[in-house]
Amino acid sequence: MGKLSRNDLCWCGSGKKYKNCHLKQDEKLSIMEMEGLIAPPREIIKTPEQIEGIRKSSQVTKKVLDMVAERIKEGITTDEINTWVHEYTLELGAIPAPLNYMGYPKSVCISINEVVCHGIPSDRVLKNGDIVNVDVTSILDGYYGDASRMFIIGEGSEEAKKLVRIAKECLYIGIEQVKPFATIGDIGFAIQKHAESNGYSVVREYGGHGIGVNFHEEPFVDHCGHRTTGMILVPGMTFTIEPMINEGIYRCKILDDGWTAITADSKRSAQWEHTILVTEDGVEILTD
Repeated sequence: MGKLSRNDLCWCGSGKKYKNCHLKQDEKLSIMEMEGLIAPPREIIKTPEQIEGIRKSSQVTKKVLDMVAERIKEGITTDEINTWVHEYTLELGAIPAPLNYMGYPKSVCISINEVVCHGIPSDRVLKNGDIVNVDVTSILDGYYGDASRMFIIGEGSEEAKKLVRIAKECLYIGIEQVKPFATIGDIGFAIQKHAESNGYSVVREYGGHGIGVNFHEEPFVDHCGHRTTGMILVPGMTFTIEPMINEGIYRCKILDDGWTAITADSKRSAQWEHTILVTEDGVEILTD
C-alpha cells in the first residue's frame, strides 16, 4: 500500500483526511500482514456509491430467484427456466451476466443432482426427486449481484432433503464468520467443520469470489481451511460465499462441454450462495 501522511486526503476517495478515515485500519492491517496474513488490495474496497449499485443489482438477482421459486416444478425443462431468467432480468432493467461470459451460452447456470456447478440449460426435463441449483447473476448499471438457491422437485428423499439443508446451513455458518479483521480462513474453517461433521465433503476446486464492479474479483473464497489464515476482511469488501457440499468425495470432473462440473463419484451435490458486504460492525447479505 502507498504511503500517505496523516493530513493527506484518504486513498478511498471519501474527501476526509487520512488520519480521520482509513489510517487506523491500515495500521492494523500492517500488523496483521507481519503476522503472515494478506491485506486486501485497495481497489477491491468499494465506495459508498459502488456499494449502493451492487446492492441494487443484488436485489434484481433476488427478485429473479423469487420468480423461479414460484414457477419451478416437475415436467419443465431447464431451457424454460433459462428463458424465464433471461426475460425477467431484462424486464427489471438488468442484463444476465452469464450469457456469453467466456463463451458460456446461456443466461443462468442450472445444476441437477450430481452436477456441482455451471450446468448448462438444455431440453432436460426436471423429474420428481431431483435437487436443482439455480445460479443467477445480474448486471444493473454496471454492477453485479450473484446468488443461487436449491430446489427439491416433487417428493425428495430424506437423504436429498438433508443434503440440501446442510448445504444451506453451511452458507449461513460461513456468513456468520464475516466481520472486520476476520479472515477468509475463518469462513472456510466453519463451513468445512459443519459439512464434515454431518458426513459430507466440501468442494475445493471452486469457491466464492469477490464481485461488484466485475463478475469475478479478488478474493477467492475457500470453503475449507484453517482459522486466521488468508485474506483479511475489512469494511467495503463485497464477495460471494457459495459452498458446494457433496454426498461423497469432494473431487469434481468437467464434462466435454467445458463447463459442467460433476462429482467424481456421481453422488449428489448441493449449493447455496449469497453476495455479502463486510460492514463496520459485521456483515450485510445483499442478495437477501
